[in-house]
Amino acid sequence: MGKTNDSEVEERPKWDNKTEYMLTCIGFAVGVGNVWRFPYLCQIYGGGAFLIPYLIALVFEGLPLLYLEMAIGQRLRMGSIGVWNSISPLLGGVGIASMIVSFLVSIFYNTLLAWVMWYFFHSFQNPLPWSQCPLNDNLTGYNEECVKSTPANYFWYRETLNITPDIDNSGSLHWWLVICLASAWCVVYICFIRGIQSIGKAVYVTTTFPYLVLTIFLIRALTLPGATDGLVYLFTPDWEILKNPQVWLDAATQIFFSLSVAFGGLIAFSSYNEERNNCERDAVLVGVINSATSLYASISIFSILGFKANSAYNSCNEENILILTNHFEFSDQNITVENYDHWFKYLNRSYPGEVAGLDLKHCDLQTFLDQSASGTGLAFIVLSEAVVAMPGSQIWAILFFTMLFSLGLSSMFGNLEGALTPVNDLNLFPKWIPNELVTAIICLISFSTALIFTLGSGNYWFEIFNGYVGSVPLLIVALFEIIGIIYVYGMKKFSEDIYFMTGRKPNIFWKACWMVISPLMLLVVLVAYVVVQAQKRPSYPTWNPDYELFPKFEVKQYPDWVFAIIILLSLLPVISIPLVALYKLISCRMKKSSARALHSPYCNDGFQVEQEERKNRRA
Repeated sequence: MGKTNDSEVEERPKWDNKTEYMLTCIGFAVGVGNVWRFPYLCQIYGGGAFLIPYLIALVFEGLPLLYLEMAIGQRLRMGSIGVWNSISPLLGGVGIASMIVSFLVSIFYNTLLAWVMWYFFHSFQNPLPWSQCPLNDNLTGYNEECVKSTPANYFWYRETLNITPDIDNSGSLHWWLVICLASAWCVVYICFIRGIQSIGKAVYVTTTFPYLVLTIFLIRALTLPGATDGLVYLFTPDWEILKNPQVWLDAATQIFFSLSVAFGGLIAFSSYNEERNNCERDAVLVGVINSATSLYASISIFSILGFKANSAYNSCNEENILILTNHFEFSDQNITVENYDHWFKYLNRSYPGEVAGLDLKHCDLQTFLDQSASGTGLAFIVLSEAVVAMPGSQIWAILFFTMLFSLGLSSMFGNLEGALTPVNDLNLFPKWIPNELVTAIICLISFSTALIFTLGSGNYWFEIFNGYVGSVPLLIVALFEIIGIIYVYGMKKFSEDIYFMTGRKPNIFWKACWMVISPLMLLVVLVAYVVVQAQKRPSYPTWNPDYELFPKFEVKQYPDWVFAIIILLSLLPVISIPLVALYKLISCRMKKSSARALHSPYCNDGFQVEQEERKNRRA
């Protein structure tokens, strides 16, 4: 870690090498959302057709914002709060908003790592605990809740979360989740203990390992029966879906959140760079790798989902075959999966009444492929079920959850850095307290706050934080960022800074995006997002075994007190922007008033001082 003593700014730590910086930025941008959010959006929005609005959003919104943050952090060599205070004291609240968002996101994001650790530890069991239902309390049969749903659902909602029927019923702290959560925060602290020096070493593993696992999964998944069905489903475009405005809104928000802009982490990471570094190339590289990773992961995921759909389709047909074989007293193997359709048409034509009276299921491969899931549902239920059906399921489960942990950990580096760097810049702790202790205090506060996610209602709170902390606040922060740099700091000055760092000024594309296209896109996305959310009162799906339609989710509206917390979480991070600006304006007015009073012609203070000086000279 090189340091110089020329000035306070130049004493800032530096990356040991460029590779560490790039791996850290890529690891921060590439997270679990690339594995479970992007494939889900492709699935519900017309497969390959979704790539069109996604790529447009990447080019005109994502990359310009990414380049903007990397460039300003590298030039001013400060964290988010220092950057915005130096541009204009009125924008100091933007840095505080980024810090609060990063802190809140870190709290719930690390809970995800705790859940992954819980599944990882259980992946060593044979058979996997989510592969079959447990016995009931009387040992006379299988657990009724599990039988009504599926073993994977039961293990997630009952064995892992022990979830309550609704958010009003908090339940108690679950000790197994508390231990996993404490372990996850200990891992994060160990990686952070020496700042970017220890992070720079950890990313060699946490950023590269997921690509190795994805490649292994891809090779294995492509050899599974039904993989081609999944890939055809992924890449077959439904052009009509592009007429739906929601598709464009989700594409814009996905690329925005996927690149992790507005958190302050990228500004902090780039501030440890050398001043003369090609940040344009870095931004394009990180953005392209992030999007390519989403597509690469989707190929693996959809191959596995195709295999799962094919297995479910065959199981459905086999149940029907057994019913037909027993009813018509055919010999075994007479009706097979391959000739089932032919036999069904023949029997239905010859004995329509008898076939209609049988309890046959409607088996359609497209229906199984359409069964979509996102987020925790995709990782801990759908893909967990798919892993069970793969030969050597324990090995694949261990690899899968290790990959998820690596993805989440590398993203946690950026989230926590976005909170820690401003804390240090604000000098919230005395200088004599070492950085290791400051990091430990922040991690301990985060762990204590995150205990809410280990309650029986913890998953409901997780979805609230996931849905509202990182949505509207980040869009508002990004909008103020681009306006602050381009229209307050100045396009001309910013272009000269980029020329100083890279040796060339930004071309017309970057200038057009920064000055017009990107702010307009952000504004449209922000307004559209707020309008969509305001049209209906927020509701949430609950897991309630007593619900008459169980295992379907019972959708409930949030109670008033929770709705108030949702509004608070949406406004709390960004309320600092107008408050700080107002405070600075009032302070400036007061200082100007004081200065005018000192220079008032009716004030005799200056005359009295002059008389005193004359007396002193005579003496």
